[in-house]
Amino acid sequence: MDNQQISAQISGMKMDADILIVGGGLNGPALALALASGGLSSVIIDALPLATRRKPAFDGRAYALSLTSVRMLQVLGIWDAVQAESQPMLDIKVSDGRPGEGAAAHFVHFDHNEISEGPMGHMLEDRYLRRALLDAVKASKLITQIAPAKVEAQHISAGHAEVTLEGGKTLRGRLLVGCDGRRSGVAMRAGIARTGHEYHQSGLVCAVSHEKPHNGVAYQQFMPSGPLAILPLKGDRSAIVWTETTERAAVIAAMSDRDFMAELRPRFGDFLGEIKLVGKRFSYPLSLTVATEFAQSRLALVGDAAHGIHYLAGQGLNLGLRDVAVLAEVLLDAARRGEDIGNALVLARYAQWRGVDTAALTASTDLINMLFSNNNPLLRAARVAGLGIVNAIPSARRDFIREAAGLTGDLPRLLKGQPI
Repeated sequence: MDNQQISAQISGMKMDADILIVGGGLNGPALALALASGGLSSVIIDALPLATRRKPAFDGRAYALSLTSVRMLQVLGIWDAVQAESQPMLDIKVSDGRPGEGAAAHFVHFDHNEISEGPMGHMLEDRYLRRALLDAVKASKLITQIAPAKVEAQHISAGHAEVTLEGGKTLRGRLLVGCDGRRSGVAMRAGIARTGHEYHQSGLVCAVSHEKPHNGVAYQQFMPSGPLAILPLKGDRSAIVWTETTERAAVIAAMSDRDFMAELRPRFGDFLGEIKLVGKRFSYPLSLTVATEFAQSRLALVGDAAHGIHYLAGQGLNLGLRDVAVLAEVLLDAARRGEDIGNALVLARYAQWRGVDTAALTASTDLINMLFSNNNPLLRAARVAGLGIVNAIPSARRDFIREAAGLTGDLPRLLKGQPI
């Protein structure tokens, strides 16, 4: 069947929306909003109730949004709703450390003033970002959200994608997008395999309040068992991403809050004064998992459904938002040219664009984790020397800052702060 025949079939068939999006976390709504900005309609199928998504209480979860992710949220009309609750990350201090030593005396200092674009990123609590996305989705006439609802089956044909929900309801669209996480049902039903490996580490995530102001400084301490990130939140609070071996993390996660803080304090140090736990604690196993295909005919994967990386890069959500920006641009440009947005050749542009960036980041993340998550005295000496060299070379510092801000690579228009 050629493209003209397919187009005729599509035009004569009732579609529930242009795009069916499975997954209502963060990437799914962001994609729907990006597509709506260019006139494409979406149905978001979310397994969780909307009331669960909108819980207003602080639970400790927060995101390090890169400068380019902030630009994207500005274009989509989201940033104005959350900016007052965000905390600019002005500096990053990276050091090699050991438990009980606190913040190291020697570190690399990345100052946002070394680039002209402004703060390299902002910290934002999950509850504020999620609520703003849901409000924008609700206000859009081009987006329908179905929740709670689970997909039981999917079918891809030459002319459309179709999903069957629990209860038997079917939905049709020109394209099916999986934003449904590392165990993506969309990917599994499409027969898309995954590659990767376990890190034998887990991330312990929480938030703390502290006596002294953080002044917008983020800290990354590389401990033998894995990195400890201390990330500034609004007010005298910080988000903690603490990596430990799987076995040790399981023991710590099972501790009482009091014992948990007794374990954290020697690693955290006293440079921010006394610290107290606020919100909930979470624990996640860490692994690298990448889909062997990011797209097929009438199907695409976004966010963790396409790639899950180590926390140390702090780029999980930013990677997903970059997927969103690229896919939306590819689809809207194709639609304006009169192309079938579900065509395999159209979706190959998305897969190729994102594949290069993802491969580079996963490789560098693997290397950094291997070099820093150990207590080898020779590697430790080399790390300290390497950090000192980077700190002494302004151009090297600026390159890192631009990378952290998301300013490198082939940027789609949304990440440049331009409408699509």
